[in-house]
Amino acid sequence: MLAAKDEAYINSILGRELTPLESAAFENLWSEHCSYRSTKKFLRTLPTTGDAVIVGPGDDAAIVQFSDDTFLALAMESHNHPSYINPYSGAATGVGGIARDVFSMGAQPIAILAPWYFGKIEEEKTQWLMRNATAGAADYANTINVPALSGYQMFDESFMGNPLINVVCLGKMKAGKFMFGKAFKIGSKLLLFGAATGRDGLGGAAFASGDIAKNAGDEGVKNTCVDGNPAVEADLIKATLELFERGLILSCRDLGAAGLGGASSEMCVNVGARIFADAVPLRDTNMNEVEIMLAESQERMIAEVKPEKVAEAEAVCKKYGLAYAIVGETTGSDQYVVEFNGKVVCELPIKLLTEGVVENDFPEKPYDAETPFTKPAGTISELVRKVLSHPDLADNSMHAAQFNSQAQGRTYCVTPFYSVLELDGMGLSAACGCNARHTYLNPYAGAANAVLELASHIVSVGGMPLCALDNLNFGSPEKPEVMWQISESTKGLGDMCRALAIPIVGGNVSLYNESDAYGTSIKPAPAVAMFGKGDLIGWEWPDNGDMIAVVGATKEELGGSVLDAVTGCGGAAPAVGDVKALPAIRELVEKAQVSGCMAITRGGLLYALVNLAAQAEVQLSGDAVTKLFSETYGRFLVTFSDEHFLKESGIPYEIIGKITESGKLTIRTDTEVVVLTQQDLFTAGSTITKACRAR
Repeated sequence: MLAAKDEAYINSILGRELTPLESAAFENLWSEHCSYRSTKKFLRTLPTTGDAVIVGPGDDAAIVQFSDDTFLALAMESHNHPSYINPYSGAATGVGGIARDVFSMGAQPIAILAPWYFGKIEEEKTQWLMRNATAGAADYANTINVPALSGYQMFDESFMGNPLINVVCLGKMKAGKFMFGKAFKIGSKLLLFGAATGRDGLGGAAFASGDIAKNAGDEGVKNTCVDGNPAVEADLIKATLELFERGLILSCRDLGAAGLGGASSEMCVNVGARIFADAVPLRDTNMNEVEIMLAESQERMIAEVKPEKVAEAEAVCKKYGLAYAIVGETTGSDQYVVEFNGKVVCELPIKLLTEGVVENDFPEKPYDAETPFTKPAGTISELVRKVLSHPDLADNSMHAAQFNSQAQGRTYCVTPFYSVLELDGMGLSAACGCNARHTYLNPYAGAANAVLELASHIVSVGGMPLCALDNLNFGSPEKPEVMWQISESTKGLGDMCRALAIPIVGGNVSLYNESDAYGTSIKPAPAVAMFGKGDLIGWEWPDNGDMIAVVGATKEELGGSVLDAVTGCGGAAPAVGDVKALPAIRELVEKAQVSGCMAITRGGLLYALVNLAAQAEVQLSGDAVTKLFSETYGRFLVTFSDEHFLKESGIPYEIIGKITESGKLTIRTDTEVVVLTQQDLFTAGSTITKACRAR
């Protein structure tokens, strides 16, 4: 229902009461999900421009120049609330929706990434959510033949009642050839094509703008969730790109939140529109105008077509077996008009509907969640095994294997930290994620370090960061502490992006990620996706006898670490990391002057050693807990045969050991020797597999 204060404000402008369709349209388009009414003031502060940026925030997808021949289209979205109610369909339609955002611009989708956050892995509900979300996303991505690259997984009790299912899509197109999502000619026809429209998803935008209620299983809530049909989407991709390449459509938009009402009004904001609701191809009978205009049935697009091109455009839709109809026209007025059964059921100033929302200005309240560090009980060997057994660091191949990461034949390498595609003979690197435990303790530094972490992954494979997307996942903005998290996080994102000259070209905001049933509000997760460009370099394994070094200073920053998660040791969260090493690391990797390189992030030095140097002799002097488990950002683990290049780089480093062929990782500290065999590492990393197969 439209908020009373919004209804009163709108009525005062119009001088009349709203029709049922008008009220429902405002409820959805002025919802947090569609309007960003609580976060616009923060989003305006982010750096969004750069030499490579062709289209920044505001359209279905951003467009960035990759090479002289190729542009990239990029988009990021969340499907958090629907995925809690129905994880299979929620995750599946998340993939489908973000892919449509990309091909609506005229780009072929070529990859997806998925930063996901779940509750405690030992809980059956978490396992059910993870299992079904994975199956849904994989089935959809595989059917539309788009490879899934590296994701990001985090498990924390704050996500028990509200998992985060964020999805990123990357597409490619010929340089200089793309569409916008805004109509620009008067007298154009509006072609709706794709799947027929049913009642599914009605009110989805409004549902995504509120808390997940205790009665989440009720039919009214279930009806806001939709099922997708990836086979239809596969044909929709072909049809849309053919329409674009043949010059039959002028602009195009995906039907997502708020359905036809949302897409058509946003598309025609500069030219006005008249919509004929009774012309819409329907799947269900006896649908009224509100249902037709606001249902969020999947796999639908709306395109602007010249009148003389309508017949040809319809022939393309028919060729691919899609439902289609002319459902409106651009008028040249400032009004958005909807007719149904011969009556005008909506007549509104179009910019009032799409851009006139009154922004919220909720108060902020800082908090201090850090606790003093307490040295955890147990030997170093015991702590090592506890940390490596945390699901954040666990092998997730049983789920990742459901995706076809090699679809389309461009995938060069996929790791848990980054992926590389081959494009125009170069490497297109990609990474995603954000450590929500760090962002909870220090929202500013945590968000800044999310950017730094991904940039570190990109340079560790020789890439130059090109651009970023963000997905701001938070609790209720009506809580002052959450508003402070949002304010500080966006400052951190912006400042680090400016420091590294990385534009944020698009993204999404997802608020009210809270659960009455569990009494939880999520830890803030301003998830980031980043893309880089460089030579074609993948994961490299070091050679026997290579030296191992840590680049950068390690500080006692254990708050929010994996060690903290398994022991409750507390401590200070990592301060904003040092960026100085990144250019030198990129050059060392690009020139093959190091044999292996990995950013040190979650799990600290220990986890980096396990991944890059699992057969090695390592010597650590001093505070072994800090050296092994601290998650200070801006550090790297490198292996090399010739120290000369590292010395010449001018970056600080400490040699800690060498690669062996012993079949084990031996870590010698001042107090004990830790030995990890390959079986030890396999056993410790099997947490997710054991939990999910136990049911």
